[in-house]
Amino acid sequence: MATLTSGRKTALRRELEAIVGPGGVLSDPDELLVYESDGLTLFRALADFVVFPTSAEHVAAVVRLAGREGLPFVARGAGTGLSGGCLPAEGGLVISMMRMNRILEIDYENQLAVVEPGLVNLHLSWAVVPKGYYYAPDPSSQQACTLGGNIANNSGGPHTLKYGVTTNHVLGLEVVMPDGEIVWLGGRTRATPGYDLAGVFVGSEGTFGIATKIVVRILKKPQAVKTVLAVFDQVDHASAAVSAIIARGLVPAAVEMMDQLTIQAVEDAFGCGYPRDAAAALLVELDGLRVGMDAQTERIVQACRDAGAREVRTARDEAERALLWKGRKSAFGAFGRVSPAYMVMDGVIPRTKLPYVLRRVNEIVAAHGLRVGNVFHAGDGNLHPNILYDPRVPGAEARVVEAGAEIMKVCAEVGGSISGEHGIGLEKADFMPFIFSAADLAVMQRLKNAFNPTGLCNPGKVFPTKKSCVEVGPVAYTPHAIEAKGLAQRF
Repeated sequence: MATLTSGRKTALRRELEAIVGPGGVLSDPDELLVYESDGLTLFRALADFVVFPTSAEHVAAVVRLAGREGLPFVARGAGTGLSGGCLPAEGGLVISMMRMNRILEIDYENQLAVVEPGLVNLHLSWAVVPKGYYYAPDPSSQQACTLGGNIANNSGGPHTLKYGVTTNHVLGLEVVMPDGEIVWLGGRTRATPGYDLAGVFVGSEGTFGIATKIVVRILKKPQAVKTVLAVFDQVDHASAAVSAIIARGLVPAAVEMMDQLTIQAVEDAFGCGYPRDAAAALLVELDGLRVGMDAQTERIVQACRDAGAREVRTARDEAERALLWKGRKSAFGAFGRVSPAYMVMDGVIPRTKLPYVLRRVNEIVAAHGLRVGNVFHAGDGNLHPNILYDPRVPGAEARVVEAGAEIMKVCAEVGGSISGEHGIGLEKADFMPFIFSAADLAVMQRLKNAFNPTGLCNPGKVFPTKKSCVEVGPVAYTPHAIEAKGLAQRF
């Protein structure tokens, strides 16, 4: 996209302010810097404008203006994403949804809520908990991330094993299409006739349009919850315990794993009661009917002991349970105590491959002269290696990206995927051929074109920029777009 002249930029700002009101548009460079990256700070890109709508009609009018001017646009929630998915890769408009953060309706009889996309994930559960309900998808960033962002990336969380990901809890969506038309996808019931367009939209990473209202399921809180901490002296034993639990026909609500580096970081930061000398720890949670819960918990405890756990204990009360979960959900932040920066990876593998893949992750990272902390959703094989580095060291960022590419390739080679919940975004677009053929990608591109024929809605995401991800060479981003220090070479 050509750079806007000063005069044209001033005129466009006036038009945008006429739509969303005074104070609803940012265009000064210092203000735009706040929106140059998401949680993956390796990638940076500046928009020409950041716009703050407060209604679907505002969003539609802004999108129509963008189409008239040929300006790219991308929706943004809280900016907690970890794939560069909400960056303005080709400049243009960032449409911030943070002022559209209301709960519009709660229907307890039909167990649903209608919300706006800027609503923080955890705030929905806070609103319904007095009546004994909650919203199940619980990303680790749920205290900050928004439901619109969760929709874009089909986010999961620790309780994905039993309750599924965002798409399993979305019934319908009001969407502003890339041409500015407002449509409804899905509805207020689980089954609607016709194509599952709501299912197609969830996880489309903001490339199909912008959700402005969301109908979600809310669930009754379970009668009973038991949380078990199993401590291991070997990572392989912890990995084996995960498969052992599932093999016994048990489906816990969550099975989370942390390695020693992560445990030590968490204990330094929060003192949650994890043994600092453990090689790995499993946090296993069961929920459901009170009847039979103790028997199921004992089977979990025995499975962990049989796999080689040196210690297994059950949280005595809600306070201890909450403290254990605080350690798990705050682990990413705790890495700040041991490293100036880190890159969070996101891959999926079969559970039975955990011992092999974790060994390979450690070998790959060590070969690049780096460290890694592993904290992840072991129950569904969703890995989150956190590669630690110092951005002040020349070449460190390039080594991080190279190690990450190798890890993604290992995940693909064992029959897994390159993303479980963080999305493809900019980070992994060139890794798509690891798991998809050229024909697969062509079909996906045709679907994207059906929703987004001009390509102005969140351009530059998801699809590879080169013919093959195994080529090594410069990444050809658009001139307006990406500052990615140390990313001169990609796998």
